[in-house]
Amino acid sequence: MSDFHDTPADEALRQRLGIGRRRFLSTCTAVGAGAIAAPVFGAAPSFAQAQPKGGHGHGRGHELVPAKKRGIILYTVRDATGRDPLASTLPSGFREVFKELARYGYKQVEFAGYGQHANAPGGASLESVEGAKLLRSWLDEYGLRAQGNHGFIPGSWPLSQPDLDTFKKHLEIANILGMDHMGTGGDPTNSSYKADWDVAADKWNALGAIARKAGIKLYTHNHDAAYGFLLDGGPLDAQGRPTRSSGIRKLEYFLKETDPRSVWLEMDIYWAHVAQYKFHTYTAHDGSQRKKVFDPAGLVGRNNKRYPLFHAKDGTRNDTSGEGYDMVAFGEGVIDYRTFFSRVGEKNYHNPMVEQDNAPSGTDPAQSLKLAKVGYDNLAALRKKR
Repeated sequence: MSDFHDTPADEALRQRLGIGRRRFLSTCTAVGAGAIAAPVFGAAPSFAQAQPKGGHGHGRGHELVPAKKRGIILYTVRDATGRDPLASTLPSGFREVFKELARYGYKQVEFAGYGQHANAPGGASLESVEGAKLLRSWLDEYGLRAQGNHGFIPGSWPLSQPDLDTFKKHLEIANILGMDHMGTGGDPTNSSYKADWDVAADKWNALGAIARKAGIKLYTHNHDAAYGFLLDGGPLDAQGRPTRSSGIRKLEYFLKETDPRSVWLEMDIYWAHVAQYKFHTYTAHDGSQRKKVFDPAGLVGRNNKRYPLFHAKDGTRNDTSGEGYDMVAFGEGVIDYRTFFSRVGEKNYHNPMVEQDNAPSGTDPAQSLKLAKVGYDNLAALRKKR
């Protein structure tokens, strides 16, 4: 189905129902998933249906992140999805991890690929149409929604046919999983030069248009370097490249050069704060040193609809590390998320995903899931200032 064509029977049914292809595919997948999940002698209530009402609902009118928007990227618990279920009593593989995350209260997950331990249900790789259907059945079983994936972005440009085919396969998987978004964990380019960002913008505009046709919003994730200053003028170096900056940051330029209908961004708020710490002075075209402090929430506020996703990652200050912060569990650091979420607003639009790169531990196999619980509780506890 990588060409996104319905069969004649599908098309006829879809027209009779009066619904679009993406909704039709999602509905058919959910129905099929229910059939997979139901036991022979009658289906038990889903995990979500079995949960008592209440919980974190106190002060709902003042919460900064609504319950339905509280998510986690599965990279945080990658050791758990990769754990051998035959060698541990801890949650292992996608299905058991979904169950545990739902028990904490999470409603959304962001994938970081579709691999797990080979002994987990479904096998080592679920990066296929059949694998996506199985994943969708488990998401539905535990009341979770897939909201994105750090997955395949073609390396070729212009696009090779194999890369295009693989990209379309991933869009099909995203549709089966019910995602609104699909993206990558890397920056559009690692370069500092305007010419390279122009090429990256052309490539992402083309990929974004393909994704849009499939009903998916394509997004890129940032690290700190992407919010450094663009080299776009001044004297040229020996290779004929510019050596100075107009003060425009790389991803700010990318935002201006990409189609807002087709290209989206996921701000990693931690790395944006590292950029604030690192990139505050630039050499202007005339050779003068100029100061310009980065304001992550201000950038989102000016481009709010371009940022449907966030990585909610926290840190404590460390002025000797070169980055300004050390990663810690969400809510246990000094990044002011209460102010950040208050400033950007649009709480029913944004999708914050708790992340902690260093959550897995070699000495405590349960650590990443414990910290996922800490992250959820602290995300749920965020309230507006009165």
